[in-house]
Amino acid sequence: MRKALIAEAVGTFCLVFVGTGAIVVNQLSQGAISHLGIAASFGLVVMVLIYAFGDHSGAHFNPAVSIAFWLNKRFPGSSVFPYMLAQLIGAFCASLSIKALFPNAISLGETIPSGSIIQSFMLEGFLTLFLIVVILNVTSGSKEKGLLAGIAIGATVGLEALFAGPISGASMNPVRSIAPAIVGANMETIWIYIAAPTIAAFLSVPLLKTLR
Repeated sequence: MRKALIAEAVGTFCLVFVGTGAIVVNQLSQGAISHLGIAASFGLVVMVLIYAFGDHSGAHFNPAVSIAFWLNKRFPGSSVFPYMLAQLIGAFCASLSIKALFPNAISLGETIPSGSIIQSFMLEGFLTLFLIVVILNVTSGSKEKGLLAGIAIGATVGLEALFAGPISGASMNPVRSIAPAIVGANMETIWIYIAAPTIAAFLSVPLLKTLR
């Protein structure tokens, strides 16, 4: 278990550091990375991390994914909280590192709705549900490994960030949003990015039963 938790913490650190770091660098460089580059950064880092840590922890890096695996009886309930704690630690370390590296950044890559609250809430729920369904259909047990899993999951994250990022931020991951929001002291709409992915994890159970 200790090796799995370390893998979750390190992997989540890398995910948040690279993803939100791309957003910060894009801001400071007047758009040198671009929205396409930011979406690609999130998708590629997820794909790489799956290959790096899939055998160690299952490469969840997302509380919604851990909850979904548990609800679908593919992950022990006793491991959900330790996984979530490790993911939070990794995410906070990443946001603190970004803040230290870029003290003059306008933001730390927080996810903030650009439209209405309900619009972003619905988008985040749909995006997370779609991501979870992909993950659960290309993995075995609670493990995310293999050529197909890495490409499919990474491509899904990149695709969703590409088309929905300008509206809701395309978080799909509570800790990815919680850490920069708290470190950057911008928590007004953080509840969207906690509630919507969690609800999506619960909705994955009846949806997958129907599909099967």
